[in-house]
Amino acid sequence: MNFVMKAAMGGGPPDVGKMLGGEEKEEDPDAAKKEEERQEALRQQEEERKAKYSKMEAERESMRQGIRDKYGLKKREEAEAEAAAAAEETAEGSLTRPKKLVPAGCGDEEEEESIMDTVMKYLPGPLQDMLKK
Repeated sequence: MNFVMKAAMGGGPPDVGKMLGGEEKEEDPDAAKKEEERQEALRQQEEERKAKYSKMEAERESMRQGIRDKYGLKKREEAEAEAAAAAEETAEGSLTRPKKLVPAGCGDEEEEESIMDTVMKYLPGPLQDMLKK
């Protein structure tokens, strides 16, 4: 069979059957009712899913709280709030933003100079002259 014959017999895409004069399907009188029931079922499933996940999250949070209590930890939000409050206190009288805390030993000029001196010791004489300039 060729494609045109299949389409005419109802075996092809639905648009081709209509173009060739095929019968149009009648609307189901209960289609609106069925669609409404389907939508209601979807809403109900979504509510059940949300309830399930909120219950699971509540259980997880109680477990987290137990761990926090056991080890003396604070919630992430509380720790961040305390850090922000501490930063505000240090910058209270300042007109500029607070400086970032730099760990001890990082960026010390004396240390950097001593490292350069150490490296220079191991370089040949002509390279040392080039780098000094």
